[in-house]
Amino acid sequence: MGAPPTFNPYILAGSAALVIALLSFLVYIYRRRLFILWWMAAWLLLGTSMMAISRINGTTKIGAMAYGIAQFMGVTASLAFVVAADAYRQRPRLKRGYGLVLMAIAIFLIFLPVGVDRATVFAPGHLLIAGGMATAAAAHLLLFRYARLLGAMIVGSALLAIAGLNVWIATGEVSAPNIPALISMSIVFLVAALGQQLMAFEDMTYELQQTNRRLEAAQGELRQLVITDALTGTRNRRFFDEVIGRELQRHKRYHTPLSIVFIDIDRFKAINDTLGHETGDRVLREVAGFLLRNIREADYVFRWGGDEFLVLISCNEAEALHRAGELQDAFAKSPSLERLPPGVGLSIGCVEVPLEADDILPLIQSADERMYDDKKRRRSGR
Repeated sequence: MGAPPTFNPYILAGSAALVIALLSFLVYIYRRRLFILWWMAAWLLLGTSMMAISRINGTTKIGAMAYGIAQFMGVTASLAFVVAADAYRQRPRLKRGYGLVLMAIAIFLIFLPVGVDRATVFAPGHLLIAGGMATAAAAHLLLFRYARLLGAMIVGSALLAIAGLNVWIATGEVSAPNIPALISMSIVFLVAALGQQLMAFEDMTYELQQTNRRLEAAQGELRQLVITDALTGTRNRRFFDEVIGRELQRHKRYHTPLSIVFIDIDRFKAINDTLGHETGDRVLREVAGFLLRNIREADYVFRWGGDEFLVLISCNEAEALHRAGELQDAFAKSPSLERLPPGVGLSIGCVEVPLEADDILPLIQSADERMYDDKKRRRSGR
């Protein structure tokens, strides 16, 4: 057995791994994410394993057993990297079978060298570590594909390089450390640490983006609640006040036709008085649903108050009158009418908005008056 080198590369690699374990702990204090804790455990096991190998006297039975323990720690470290990748997306499920496999590996690596020598487990141990690191690399690269985290790709690539370096070490001699491979491994450790730091930062950024999306969705839902009539699902007066100025400007600037259709439910007050508010609410919902199904998405349906609805429709008055008549006929033939009390119908009044209009309220009043004229004609049968 040759004289030990004055420079021990295992100490260099082990020190790098332990420093990274400390950095991972500091990151965990800040982020409190489970996958970072598994990273820390993996680096701690890996660093302790290498520091232990640097001080082992392989000529004794105890030294051979200690060498096997160190290699088993390296295998466990590689598996901790695998769990870390899994822990990013969900809480990892550690099955009983995993423990049995680790127990078999521990018996092989720890007790076989005592009966023979550590050379018998040198190559298999490093190959097992290489297999675990390759699996961890694949897990992190899949994580990159799933979440588009650049840090996960860097970590995965570094773990793949560590797997390759372990294969290189396995082809060497147990009595002489592979100095180039171990120095290269120390450098790769630092690259992996850089990837982990980047991944932790990206995870924080991703979490902030998700939080912002949830806030935007919540704001959207809140806005829908604010501008929507809770009973009928149509827009309310608040939303009318928001859009009418913009619609009048567009109407004036681009000369797009705009009309107001005012709709009232026939016999609604009598239904409320005789059958109760629950039946009245059901009538309002049925009528609102009919209007929403039969009014174009580009137009607006508002509940104006009580049993009155207002529609802003992009057409001239003649076309608005034609569409209003179609609405009345369609509602009279609607299957939903069978579920409503007798006599329910729609009275409608239409007014075209002139280009010079600045105040919409007089036009709404005019449409309201025409709606009452229509109601009188319908009652008289003319």
